[in-house]
Amino acid sequence: MSDAVSLQGPKVVVTHALHREPYERLARHCRVDMNCDPEPWDPATVRDKLVDADAVIAFMTDRVDGDLVASSRKLRIVAGALKGADNIDVSACSKRGIWVSVVPDLLTVPTAEFAIGLMIGLGRNILPGDRYVRSGAFNGWRPHYYGTGIQGSVVGLLGLGAIGRALAERLRGFDARIVYYDRNPLTSAEEGSLGIESASLERLLRQSDFLVVCLPLTHATSRMVNRETLDACKPGALLINPARGSVVVEADVADSLRTGQLGGYAADVFEMEDWAREDRPAGIPRELLRMDDRTLLTPHLGSAVHAARRAIEEEAVSNVLDALRGEVPRGAINAGP
Repeated sequence: MSDAVSLQGPKVVVTHALHREPYERLARHCRVDMNCDPEPWDPATVRDKLVDADAVIAFMTDRVDGDLVASSRKLRIVAGALKGADNIDVSACSKRGIWVSVVPDLLTVPTAEFAIGLMIGLGRNILPGDRYVRSGAFNGWRPHYYGTGIQGSVVGLLGLGAIGRALAERLRGFDARIVYYDRNPLTSAEEGSLGIESASLERLLRQSDFLVVCLPLTHATSRMVNRETLDACKPGALLINPARGSVVVEADVADSLRTGQLGGYAADVFEMEDWAREDRPAGIPRELLRMDDRTLLTPHLGSAVHAARRAIEEEAVSNVLDALRGEVPRGAINAGP
């Protein structure tokens, strides 16, 4: 399919470009206003740039709410370089005949791989061990930093969407028992092909040595992992969150670590990142940051693979070009015009 655009010089805003190459296709047909700085534009700058924009490629640092949509007079598509769209007011876009598109699959495998890295890193005390060696105190093997391995453990997947399934597939070689809880369980045949079994939420929490959050952020899942959830977990369980920050109540996690009910916490996502929240916290709880012997916290690296991120941006560009040609964007999640 040709990339030719019927309109003359439509304006496309790219709020936070990570690679320049994907946007060369746009630049052949459009006026591209692109942020190549590591820091995102502030909301006022984004608003000003979208006033006369035909399309925007949005990233996780953006909040495309109803007010922003209303002030964007010419906007035809909000193309998310994202797996989900909880930071985009899809309803407001639909009412104004604006497409919303996402990139549903390209983040899945890198995120599942990284989740296993978090499990191993936390369970096997890799960061404390690294700090110990660098301190100069290491004089050879000693019986220190014994932890939890995946082999022989029970891995509980809280949610079984695309990332949950990809994680289950990759865990099959670790000789662990994999259980999952999802409101829409698989058939017995599907479970057999993945080597997993369904469980009630109560049983999942009670049995899991590793509890991995694999949920999108919705009204139903927001703050789902809270004090009550954590109190129901197997004592000493390790909680892994590669999904969305606000599925977990971080202050409750810190309290559970302090009491010893929770054995450790590894996270690649944080409540402070969820721009759709009106009460979005300004930062990560200090108590959680201080617990460096029982936590492994990474700066949203789940999809930070050059090839994957470039493919995500390429797909967002394709969605924009589809919309500007008057076609249905391949990643559309609403009815559009």
